[in-house]
Amino acid sequence: MKTPAWVPLVYVGPAAVVMAVACLYPVLSALQLGFYDWSIGTPWSDARWVGLETFLRTLQDPAVWRSLRITLLFAFVCVAAEMVLGIALALALEDRPGRPLRGVAFFRTLFILPMMIAPIAVGLTWRYLFDAQFGLVNALLGVFGAQPVAWLANEHMAFAAIVIADIWQWTPFVFIMMVAALANVDTAVLEAARMDGANWWQTTFRVKLPMVMNVIVVTLLMRLIDAFRVLEVVYILTFGGPGDSTEILSLHIYKTAFVGQQLGAAAAISVLLLAVVAGLSWFALRLSNPLKEERS
Repeated sequence: MKTPAWVPLVYVGPAAVVMAVACLYPVLSALQLGFYDWSIGTPWSDARWVGLETFLRTLQDPAVWRSLRITLLFAFVCVAAEMVLGIALALALEDRPGRPLRGVAFFRTLFILPMMIAPIAVGLTWRYLFDAQFGLVNALLGVFGAQPVAWLANEHMAFAAIVIADIWQWTPFVFIMMVAALANVDTAVLEAARMDGANWWQTTFRVKLPMVMNVIVVTLLMRLIDAFRVLEVVYILTFGGPGDSTEILSLHIYKTAFVGQQLGAAAAISVLLLAVVAGLSWFALRLSNPLKEERS
């Protein structure tokens, strides 16, 4: 007996409704707020309708576009480095039939620890590590005869500091995803490739990684979206400074809302950020859609 088409909807429907409300309500609220001029501490009845003025002003604000450029650069550098390092670590520590590596379980556990630490704690830890006078990073540089670096007082060094902190914390996520994906690769296909004379490089890059490309794309999308939402670590490390050299868009939204008390403008910038992330996600899915095999 064929299952009616409406039966799956009965099981999925409640969860879909909850997700729709949880996702759509904040977006629609932010979109509505963008049409008003409203400050913190004033009643909603005093909010003034301004129409598209706030959105147009957002698109013309150089500070918004500067923060967007910093965010794009931050996301590109961090995600690219995390994907490369995570995949490399997963390949280095994957199970090899007949050639077990000693201490693999220990290193796998060690590598995922940074991801379990709260972002506030990560920011505080790296702030102490990058301290110009007493930080461990400068102490290690001194061992090799290098001069101390004012990491958080220099524009380029401060940007490098928030990138290093993000890579340290979120490379383990890519590592976990790739370990799980590589563990499910059909060993018969790999054995056939080896019997055909393929070496390690050919087996890895022409057989193994293409077989887990769906997982790679999904992991890339998840990290890309998270990179645009980073706030706590940058807030603790630099608060957007020195100047505005590390003021990513999420931090700019925070400052606009809670420092400048311009909730309408912050909502408009949030909608812009959502549009950018949605556009990049759509572009990535167009390049390699992890669901195309299931639809075909």
